[in-house]
Amino acid sequence: MEHYLEFSKEVQEAKEQGKPVVALESTIISHGMPYPQNVKTAREVEDIVRSEGAVPATIAIMNGKIKIGLSDEELEMFGNSEGVAKVSRRDLPHIIATKTMGATTVATTMICAELAGVEMFVTGGIGGVHRGAETTMDISADLEELAKTSVGVVCAGAKSILDLGLTMEYLETKGVPVIGYQTDVLPAFYTRTSEFDLNFRADSADVIAETLKAKWDLGLEGGAVIANPIPEEDAMDEKYINDIIAQAIRESEADHISGKDSTPYLLGRIKELTDGKSLDANIALVKNNAHVGSRIAVSLNEK
Repeated sequence: MEHYLEFSKEVQEAKEQGKPVVALESTIISHGMPYPQNVKTAREVEDIVRSEGAVPATIAIMNGKIKIGLSDEELEMFGNSEGVAKVSRRDLPHIIATKTMGATTVATTMICAELAGVEMFVTGGIGGVHRGAETTMDISADLEELAKTSVGVVCAGAKSILDLGLTMEYLETKGVPVIGYQTDVLPAFYTRTSEFDLNFRADSADVIAETLKAKWDLGLEGGAVIANPIPEEDAMDEKYINDIIAQAIRESEADHISGKDSTPYLLGRIKELTDGKSLDANIALVKNNAHVGSRIAVSLNEK
């Protein structure tokens, strides 16, 4: 297994010195925003992780290797490449075998982080149960991964294009704790709140770190969702964004968009309909998650 992993110099040194490491996904770079904004944002998020006393490990598939941390040159090349594959659990062996360039989703980043011994992962929003899944069975692999892979995932909730109620039900069935960071309700990505109450609230990084340690010490495999609301000043108006999401979903149905194409389509259409404001919100919440996730990683590393 280990010969598939390739650590950046910074991450390798961090592991040798016992420093906390925070995993970052690469789909947000290759499929989340255009070049050069994607590379600029990725570098800014990495710098936030460093500023909080942790070491960033952006994960991607390149040349038949799982890269745990990218050099500046690799990040530039990755962000500026066409046709990068979007890699989930089912795709990972094929992308490695064919030496194709691949961007890791939430599910695959969790897999690779666990293989590399990294316990914390910062992302924007997790996937979930899609609207209409009771007939389509369209459920993100992220949820199944959270049930079995022991990595803490800091996010701004599930993407609000999804069925948040069914997503919470699925996570409950799988025994995945959803911990609200300084909130009692599930944040809905672009907005700070939703109608769904959370079972657990934690007001400090230390409490979350203690919770994760207890979970894994008890042999309870699987991850946890740390739901961290978008900062107030960056949140979007709830009615405005919900109306736009509803329009984007209607258009995707009319265009017969389904499966793994639906999320990129919807996020892209929402960006167009909001004149880029949704992307600004996305960047802001990822940066906020990087601050919180890094603090948890530092605390967990001391336990």
